[in-house]
Amino acid sequence: MKKILVLGAGLSSSSLIKYLLDHSDEYNRGIRVGDMSLEIAQKKVNNHKNGEVFEFDVLNEQQRIKEIQNADVVISMLPARFHHLVAENCVEHNKNMITASYVSKEIKALNEKAKEKGLLLLNEIGVDPGIDHMSAMKVIDEIKSKGGKILAFKSSTGGLVAPEFDNNPWNYKFTWNPRNVVVAGQSVAQYIDHGKYKYVPYSQLFRRVERMTVLDAGEFEMYPNRDSLSYRETYGLENIPTILRGTLRRPGYSEAWNVFVQIGATDDTYKIENSENLTYRDFINSFLPYNLKDPVELKLCNYVKIDIESEIMSRLKWLGIFEETKIGMPNASPAQILQKLLEEKWALDSEDKDMIVMQHQFEYRLNGKNKLITSSLVVKGKDQVHTAMSITVGIPVAIATKLFLKGVIKQKGVIVPTMKDVYEPVLKELEEYGIVFIEEETDLD
Repeated sequence: MKKILVLGAGLSSSSLIKYLLDHSDEYNRGIRVGDMSLEIAQKKVNNHKNGEVFEFDVLNEQQRIKEIQNADVVISMLPARFHHLVAENCVEHNKNMITASYVSKEIKALNEKAKEKGLLLLNEIGVDPGIDHMSAMKVIDEIKSKGGKILAFKSSTGGLVAPEFDNNPWNYKFTWNPRNVVVAGQSVAQYIDHGKYKYVPYSQLFRRVERMTVLDAGEFEMYPNRDSLSYRETYGLENIPTILRGTLRRPGYSEAWNVFVQIGATDDTYKIENSENLTYRDFINSFLPYNLKDPVELKLCNYVKIDIESEIMSRLKWLGIFEETKIGMPNASPAQILQKLLEEKWALDSEDKDMIVMQHQFEYRLNGKNKLITSSLVVKGKDQVHTAMSITVGIPVAIATKLFLKGVIKQKGVIVPTMKDVYEPVLKELEEYGIVFIEEETDLD
């Protein structure tokens, strides 16, 4: 029996591995799962008759090559920085590869060689990137097929706690990699608005939010992602006057998070002296002007110009940043210290469920009339294993793998899922998993 090799059995792999095992008899493939933690891999495979597990070190080149050589197709769910190692070995040894992560410059450089060898390197087939690409391209292609001209495209995604489990003043809990949340946006956000290029530095990012409503999931605010401009080429919208991609949070989150940005508590470029012996109160005080007469709370309010009785301060106090609790973390950067505290306060409780929210807005002109299509998605997790994040990241990867093995996906080279023959069958099957976009159209004239 040929093997599907899955490298990485972390949180986002749970639903992927289950799908592959559930369908393993259908396409007569065994599923071989490797992870740094053998125990984690064993839990995900759960003694399935067509499953195998092994302890995997991606930096062990000999092991990496051996496993890839023995596979039929390789799925990389490793941290993004390791994908190129797997991709290079896949091309060298004539193996196809599928991953949910962004196309890196190293993987992009393999395009011609992969095409020459008739290999597929399918990237960005998770949720964001992935489901966002496919659902957006579906509407874009439909508008273009009718002769419409797209004037504006806005797309936003958020991974949050489901409303019924939303019980803290930040209206947020970690459903994904905490580090990515802490260091989010630490470069210039760039987009186009009515033909004008806009550049938002990190220091202003969380002040530039837009409000929106998504189906019955309630109110959200969106802050711009780093690079919206590259999506013009991805989506075939080279001359579009407005294009913006963003991240969704609940209202009030951004103004409170901006306090940490303004004082420098999200910086990851240096280490705090004697960090293990500092308290969180000391940590916050270290960013503020020297002043013995005012308490830290008042100094912070004066420094970032907020009211001490404000909701922002209520959120900050709830986190415990003013408490005399020892950090206990040696040689730590500000971002690492902040992350440690947030992981304690923003952790999902054992019964909590997460939620993925996505919304696209397409303004277009057809037959002399301006119209708006709003395409929205809300997905809630089943439990703490098959979370909304795991489902929306892993299931598209699994479906694409099955479609490739069945010969439905025939593309070669380094691709993302923006072609109709890729996105159409994947989106169709995703509906069986509750991943369904609600499209609403209105006239703007």
